Amino acid sequence: MKIVIAPDKFKNSLTGLDFCEIVEKEILTKNSNIEVVQLPLADGGDGTIEVVNFYLKGKIIEITVNNPFFKPVKASYLYSENSKTAFIEMAEASGVKLLDKTEFDCINATTFGTGEMIADAINKGAKTIILGIGGSATNDCGIGMAAALGYQFLDENNNLVKPIGANLSKIKSINASEINQGISNVDFKIACDVTNPLYGKNGAAYVYGAQKGASEKEIILLNKGLEDFAKILNDVFTINVQSVKGAGAAGGMGIASKLFLNGFLEPGIQLVKNLANFDEKIKNTDWIITGEGKLDNQTLSGKTIQGVLESAQKQKINVAAFCGKIEMNQNELYSIGILYADDIMTVAKDFNDAMKNTTKYLKTITKRFVREL
Repeated sequence: MKIVIAPDKFKNSLTGLDFCEIVEKEILTKNSNIEVVQLPLADGGDGTIEVVNFYLKGKIIEITVNNPFFKPVKASYLYSENSKTAFIEMAEASGVKLLDKTEFDCINATTFGTGEMIADAINKGAKTIILGIGGSATNDCGIGMAAALGYQFLDENNNLVKPIGANLSKIKSINASEINQGISNVDFKIACDVTNPLYGKNGAAYVYGAQKGASEKEIILLNKGLEDFAKILNDVFTINVQSVKGAGAAGGMGIASKLFLNGFLEPGIQLVKNLANFDEKIKNTDWIITGEGKLDNQTLSGKTIQGVLESAQKQKINVAAFCGKIEMNQNELYSIGILYADDIMTVAKDFNDAMKNTTKYLKTITKRFVREL
């Protein structure tokens, strides 16, 4: 029998790698003849870098770049010399995690530091760059990132425009003659889990501006800036920007990554699965054990378990889910393809007990599963 263990993390209590080790040990203790394969996954959120490094076997590179307000900040990314692959999270240089809530001010924020991280990876020889664009503090449509890579954004007098969201409407032309030539030698893969258009009521400014510190008046200005800049992009790149799904991700970094980097946007879980060579490694598997902190109706919105189910169904592999808490009934679980499910809340006294003793209770529900086998 072959079992693949492919979980996400249990937020604030257990990493995906820890889950794999615990479950494998319990399975083999009960039956040493079972072949167990660890394939931890992530969907591009917190903890993704640790999972990516499980496959890349790279090292952490730390550099000083510009934060969202052009102040120096130390940022790190993952780089594998063997595969010439870098994994960069824009939140490291351009994210809300760097700021106090009182500092959120996306209309004046820039993605310049993210561009500096990309430039550093290119200079190190990266041939593939995976860029995670979650958690941004910005709404500059990626002009900061592009400016750090040599793109020049010019106003009506051919003067350089400071690359922040407030200035998008001032841009009248783009000069690409000075861009970093290494860009064309890199395969950019962009982890993008939203489908928002660039502008409009479902666009970057209206949907995400307020949570990044924009006032109602600023949201209107940012949206106008995105709409005005889209016209420039449409002309320069011969594209209908507004038709691109995910263009509005991370304050417009979705479309910026596609156009300025020639990047390919896809869900974070799919990128990690590709990195793991997931569909190949699960061949001839009897069961896939997956899991995450909470299993509910949001699970099918680009989360890790959805990615596992899609692959499993193609190869007709049974799926078991071990979770912290399950908020779906048996019929709902069957309907999405989960044949066996168990959660820690069925054995813990309460939530605090579950969080404190996650490892202990994960062992318990693993033993129950093995007995069922």
